[in-house]
Amino acid sequence: MHRHRETFTTCTRLLLVGLLASCAALDDADTEAAATTEAAGLTGAADHDAFAATDTGAVRGIATATTREFRGIPYAAAPVGDLRWSPPQPHARWTGVLDATQFANHCPQPFGAFGRATDTEDCLFLNVFTPNNRGTDHAASHGLRPVMVWIHGGALVTGETDDYDATALVEQGDVIVVTINYRLGALGFLAHPAFTAETPDHASGNYGLQDQQEALRWVQRNIVRFGGDASRVTIFGESAGGLSVHSHLASPTSHDLFHRAIVESGAYQLAIPELAAGEAAGTRFAAAAGCTDQSAACLRGLSVAQVLATQGGNFSTTPVVDHKVLTQSISAAFATGQFNRVPVVEGSNHDEWRLFVGGAELVTGPVTAAGYPAAIQATLGVSAPIAAFLAAQYPLASFPSPDLALSALGTDAIFACNARFSAQLLSQFVPTFAYEFNDENAPQRFLPPVSFPYGSAHASEIQYLFGLPVAVPAPALDAGQQQLSAAMIDYWTTFARTGQPSSFDTPFWAPYQTQSDTAQSLVPATPRPETGFAADHRCALWDSLRR
Repeated sequence: MHRHRETFTTCTRLLLVGLLASCAALDDADTEAAATTEAAGLTGAADHDAFAATDTGAVRGIATATTREFRGIPYAAAPVGDLRWSPPQPHARWTGVLDATQFANHCPQPFGAFGRATDTEDCLFLNVFTPNNRGTDHAASHGLRPVMVWIHGGALVTGETDDYDATALVEQGDVIVVTINYRLGALGFLAHPAFTAETPDHASGNYGLQDQQEALRWVQRNIVRFGGDASRVTIFGESAGGLSVHSHLASPTSHDLFHRAIVESGAYQLAIPELAAGEAAGTRFAAAAGCTDQSAACLRGLSVAQVLATQGGNFSTTPVVDHKVLTQSISAAFATGQFNRVPVVEGSNHDEWRLFVGGAELVTGPVTAAGYPAAIQATLGVSAPIAAFLAAQYPLASFPSPDLALSALGTDAIFACNARFSAQLLSQFVPTFAYEFNDENAPQRFLPPVSFPYGSAHASEIQYLFGLPVAVPAPALDAGQQQLSAAMIDYWTTFARTGQPSSFDTPFWAPYQTQSDTAQSLVPATPRPETGFAADHRCALWDSLRR
């Protein structure tokens, strides 16, 4: 049965994809301060400009009444030519002042609800959002602010930093937020024997994770110049961004790059395949792309369009246990305590899988009673007898529609009980805070209406933390939802500041303990503890199938 548990993650990725279709460093503080002062004093600087010095050059961003925003700062060299399917390399230093007033390229991806199509490989850029104080001035008079690094979701295949407006986090939480791009799809996660052979570590794949690590190194070197505290860095992400956070918790090469971690709906893949499995998938990818000689030169000679077209077939984007970035699977690292031990917030949404069932309905129509067992097979990748067994555990008579029955089953199997299991493992070693996002009326901003309510679907909590673009018209948050949003921002930023989420302005959020099995229910208008999570999501069943 454990084999069937591992297929859940494969189906998750496939459905997500189908739905979403330093060179020269400044030597000392005096040099740094001089560079910052020089940048700030450039002639012709308008009042709405903001300047900072990085270890590769000065940047000019935008100053508003409450924030300073630096967009499109390169943190690594463009991964093109011989650098495609290689670890990220340092970016060259530039002269003059880099225009950081516009978002830069995001990484190659097909069009989808969570990202715009692009074929530009020069995409390793990040953005810095700070309160409107010059970094060195603020540091001298008020101290350094905690830093939150956002890793976007999108099945490791789609997504972009442009979509996440961090203004509310910065204004209300008095933190610095960094959002990052990283390589996606096959360009970010293709393992292949030819790439393994050319590296001294005999590892391949995980290039997107290495990009994220390089961005975190950039933060360690540079964030003080923006007023940030490099000793208080929180990584946080949703869905594939949450999986990335889990990966950094487990990765020895992420050690000391961050100090707290927040995982939003990221526990859907706790079992990571070995490098050999990744290489086998990469070999099939190369053959499908026309590289019959299986050479690195042929693969690097493919156009981006060819890569994207080939990955749109049966290639499954996933990290691998390459014995460098990841030396073991995530669940194994958490179970043994062999991970980067920092405080963790771990959570999921009550109705995660409704987003995917809704997306499928928009394409193929609602799930029917006759098609329910087959839909379970497709969702979990299990055999017909097991699907029949699970259909009996989630009988149609207990739900208003087959769509909602499948949604509950998918939520419990893929997200909810895995998040609880992750919290159980982590809490043995580090302070862990479990939550469930529970706004049944959360606006749906990614997909048009379907035959059932989306509830607190996958990704619906993001709008309570970030401003999001209007993909689908949806109502603004009402008064109770705005109160919940304020509480969530307070929880997230207090955790970034102190390593625990509660403050005088929010209801107490107790650390997770297996014995009490209590999570914080993020429900409007006022969050509160909940003890019925395991029963609500039938976790006894899914825990038994995990063994």
